[in-house]
Amino acid sequence: MDSRAVIRKIEADGWYRVGQRGSHVQFKHLTKPGKTTVPHPSKDLPLGTVKSIERQAGVKVR
Repeated sequence: MDSRAVIRKIEADGWYRVGQRGSHVQFKHLTKPGKTTVPHPSKDLPLGTVKSIERQAGVKVR
């Protein structure tokens, strides 16, 4: 799964960009705790990275 698809799905759930450092974009949500980080741009994210993003964001992206 590529990073653009992951970013689209978490943004659709209400997450918004709060910053970027190098090739990693950070997202925050108004009601959900914490931040989640997505490596971008990346054509193919490893399955473990996608699962970690899902766990942090509370969103099913696969």
